[in-house]
Amino acid sequence: MARVLIADDEAKLGRLLAEALERDGHAVARAGGGREALARLAAAPVDVVVTDLRMPEVDGLAVLRAARALPDAPEVILMTAYATAESAVEAMKAGAADYVLKPFAMDELRLRVRRLAGQREAERRSARLLAALTPSLCAESAAMRAVLAAARQVAATDATVLLLGESGTGKSQLARTIHYESRRAAAPLVEVHCAALPETLLESELFGHERGAFTGAVARKAGHLAAADGGTLFLDEIGDVSQATQVKLLRFLQERRFVPLGATEERQVDVRVIAATNRDLDAAVRAGTFREDLFYRLDVFAIRVPPLRDRPEDVVPIAERFLAARGVPAAKLSPPARERLAARRWPGNVRELENAIERALILAGEDEIRAEHVAPATKAPDRRAADVLVEGFDLDAFERDLLHAALEGTGGNKAAAARLLGITRRRLYSRLESLGAPDEPDEADGDDTRAGRAPDARRG
Repeated sequence: MARVLIADDEAKLGRLLAEALERDGHAVARAGGGREALARLAAAPVDVVVTDLRMPEVDGLAVLRAARALPDAPEVILMTAYATAESAVEAMKAGAADYVLKPFAMDELRLRVRRLAGQREAERRSARLLAALTPSLCAESAAMRAVLAAARQVAATDATVLLLGESGTGKSQLARTIHYESRRAAAPLVEVHCAALPETLLESELFGHERGAFTGAVARKAGHLAAADGGTLFLDEIGDVSQATQVKLLRFLQERRFVPLGATEERQVDVRVIAATNRDLDAAVRAGTFREDLFYRLDVFAIRVPPLRDRPEDVVPIAERFLAARGVPAAKLSPPARERLAARRWPGNVRELENAIERALILAGEDEIRAEHVAPATKAPDRRAADVLVEGFDLDAFERDLLHAALEGTGGNKAAAARLLGITRRRLYSRLESLGAPDEPDEADGDDTRAGRAPDARRG
């Protein structure tokens, strides 16, 4: 059902149109002229406007331009008994979806309204689906705005897309965005995780097989390419595909034809391919593990998704979206928790952030999420350590500075400094002495323990 506005100064025709469209289940409002139509457009949203072209005071072109200028612009059908080539061109340039000549068959107009209403509903479904699927594709940062702009630009085409980036950055969600914003949105999106399937099974899953093609093939199987006909095939982790399967994929990308296992005849499908990988395909090509010709077939339109550490301004908005997806208001996230989230490096990217939010919700319960709730459950490698590794790097000086920083941070309490560093107090003394900073044991500091570890039984 669509919300339809009819604008016509001929009361009888307006009434007949309204009755016919209401029988089709649409919610219909009527305006006796252009001025009233503008007022109704300003008062309530509509999906389709059916307006006469010639009306006193405010004509149909003015109604068309006002309707198309709205944030959620409705589709507009212009009706006229005085058609000219110039008026038709002007209407289409102004954004009219259709142009009908009076007199017309009522069934013809009903079909046109039904078609436009169906398009609007499909757009709304896609928008709702995207909102549910892609909380990780927040674009507060300039880097992600550029990524989403590129995705929307290529979505309007049938070009093959290659998505590059670390694991957990949201490549799968970006592939879904491209599909659901393309002309193929109503057709299937078939996702294949190449790394999760053995080589022999992957080929059968992609291209299908005939009965008896191999041991265990007791029935014919169409395969993912056939299932995606008219839609999109998303090949995740394409860098893990074997050389034999690479050859078959290359042929399909070149000709859009393939031969199922055990078959003798080629089959043709209309499929758009999106591939993704966290591997360096350039290096794989140089190493001979990935075919150069396949790489160039995939690399028609490449989009690199940046890691989360390179777009810290996206972290908190993404966290808020994950909360919203669970029905939790953003206000549950306290300011200190937001600061800690933004400060973390997130080596696991968006996937790690989602897990952290889920863990924080469990820890917080009915209370607000505090800073300690979003601390990492386990220590992950901090990639910042690699940033200081240059020629001539002094490891002893680095360790000495780290030990002294721990002592300063704990006010000289060696037991606390050892716990902070995740080592025993005895090891702290040993390292201080070996690095040229001897110190006497301070027995008042506490026992010789590491978090969760019993005291060393060998101490006398």
